[in-house]
Amino acid sequence: MVNIITTPFITIIVPCRNEVRFIGSCLLSILANAYPKDLAEILVVDGLSDDGTRKEVERIAAHHPSVRMLDNPKRTTPAALNVGIQQAKGDVLIRMDAHATYPVDYISKLVEWQRKTGADNVGGVRIAVPADQTPMAVAIARGVSHPFGVGTSHYQVGLTEPKRVDTVWGGCFKKELFKTVGLFDEQFIRNQDDEFNHRLIGQGGRVLLVPDVYAFYVARNSLSKLWRMYYQYGYFKPLTAHKLGRIMTGRQLVPAIMVLAGAFSLALGGWLPKSLFLFFSLAATYLLATLALGAQIGIKDGWLCGLWMPVVFLTIHLSYGVGFLQRVLTLWCLPKQGAFDGATTPLSR
Repeated sequence: MVNIITTPFITIIVPCRNEVRFIGSCLLSILANAYPKDLAEILVVDGLSDDGTRKEVERIAAHHPSVRMLDNPKRTTPAALNVGIQQAKGDVLIRMDAHATYPVDYISKLVEWQRKTGADNVGGVRIAVPADQTPMAVAIARGVSHPFGVGTSHYQVGLTEPKRVDTVWGGCFKKELFKTVGLFDEQFIRNQDDEFNHRLIGQGGRVLLVPDVYAFYVARNSLSKLWRMYYQYGYFKPLTAHKLGRIMTGRQLVPAIMVLAGAFSLALGGWLPKSLFLFFSLAATYLLATLALGAQIGIKDGWLCGLWMPVVFLTIHLSYGVGFLQRVLTLWCLPKQGAFDGATTPLSR
């Protein structure tokens, strides 16, 4: 528990839109945190939900005055974050996801890590849990937290000691930070945290990931939703690189290279038979790797889950790679077009 003498007033910002299935459990887990109740406010910044989310927030707020709902007419995550930052009363701000639940020490540990390290942004590990207990949903949760699926993204796969990183999930900031670094760029409906953290690091700031802070994130429950999410992740990575003038990390290129190599070798197959051999060799190697990982995961989670793993991994990699390449192609072929043209439609679950 944080010493009361040094405990700051905090603002928790929860962006949401159409999260009726999850917002109740999210808010109740936040309210159950051990952080002093009189030193915290919870701002639910809602993107004009039409599925009952607003009624659920209002129901909880009626019993908990620290909960307040704000409107987000733009209906995107970065716009919600900026509304929350501008309305926040706290000296320390914590971004929390409506699609997750949090242990009772989550808030106090983040605040303590931020205080004792002086890091500009502190985040913890995101543990993916299945949306339901179907084999496919379990496989999706395993895929989005496995190194083969997401590479060296430490906030998803975990770590054993504090580590300076390029970005974190969520984040704990001092409010004054936004006066120097600026607000979230509202053009990034995805990857806005990547863009912000790289801007922060570029100004000499520190982003710290810590191992003993974790939250339980509910993964998508269908391949179509998984495809949409990772397609958008891939689509916005080149835009981040375009704005910053550099590629952030090499792992972000791997799915695009995989898709490009496969498509190129297949397209050349009619003229160069060896290209088809390359394509089928790459495909076979990928299939064998995913089947082996599926068998390993299936031992713990059931053979049906294991059989879904190759499909889940392929969905993650293919959707991300296609999104990345599509945006690179647009930026290359249409340089006079605005980088973000057509890229700022509202998100929905």
